[in-house]
Amino acid sequence: MEGFSEPVQAIGTLNRAPNGKLGGPARRAHAGGRLIRPRRSPILGADGPVGAQVAAATLVLIHGLLDDRHMWAHQRRHLAACAPLATPDILTEDTLDRAAERVLASSDGPLAVAGFSMGGYVVFELLRRAPQRLARIALISTQARADTPEKSAERQRAIASAEAGGYEDVVDAALPEVVHPDRVADRTLMAELRTMALRVGPEAYVRQQKIVAHRPDSRPDLAAIACPTLVICGRQDRLTPPALSEEMAAAIPGARLTLLDECGHYAPMERPFATTALLQQWLRHP
Repeated sequence: MEGFSEPVQAIGTLNRAPNGKLGGPARRAHAGGRLIRPRRSPILGADGPVGAQVAAATLVLIHGLLDDRHMWAHQRRHLAACAPLATPDILTEDTLDRAAERVLASSDGPLAVAGFSMGGYVVFELLRRAPQRLARIALISTQARADTPEKSAERQRAIASAEAGGYEDVVDAALPEVVHPDRVADRTLMAELRTMALRVGPEAYVRQQKIVAHRPDSRPDLAAIACPTLVICGRQDRLTPPALSEEMAAAIPGARLTLLDECGHYAPMERPFATTALLQQWLRHP
């Protein structure tokens, strides 16, 4: 978020051990106010410098429900120098396959795709449709599971309210639940989230809800993911709790999991410096 300053905070990181199991906190790093700059040395893979697929990959940032590309303001500002960058809006599509086609059409060649919340569901669809184009993926505040019947019913109620003229009420009820409790009093952050949600509008919101409601269970696909994978989640995420990220990281070969302290669902906006630094590292290393 442009102009938003983040206090110094710790990042708790869980890495995959050589045996594939998740270990305890592997390190703690400070990420307040300073971005980690890429080194100028070549990125090394198992056989030396990585090939053109990783080096030339376009970074694609996919937003979530109630969001548009502006949620990535901090990341767009600081990552544009690291890789070609695309931030397609998923506002006119109402199915996962159409959303995935929009992303695939946004850039040519290999892609390094980061998906936030609903954007993570689009990443899973990309893996099913065009795995050869994905050089690496980042799954941020998302999950691999399909909706429960209870969650589906809740979505239908929200859709009905939005279509009946109560969209602002839907937004105002949702926003306090998606950030860390201490951030509800952050007027700058909450105003940015509300402005973005109102800009999305009820029609696009209903389409986004349909995408989310009809997603399949992607857990059976996780073990087949072969590209470098980063999983990020706020420790206080109530919408997609850390256990769901731990589940994905445990099932994806070689995945790296990072849990952000004092952070709710909106990691890219609540902890912009930390999220951007993690994405820089993810882009640098095979």
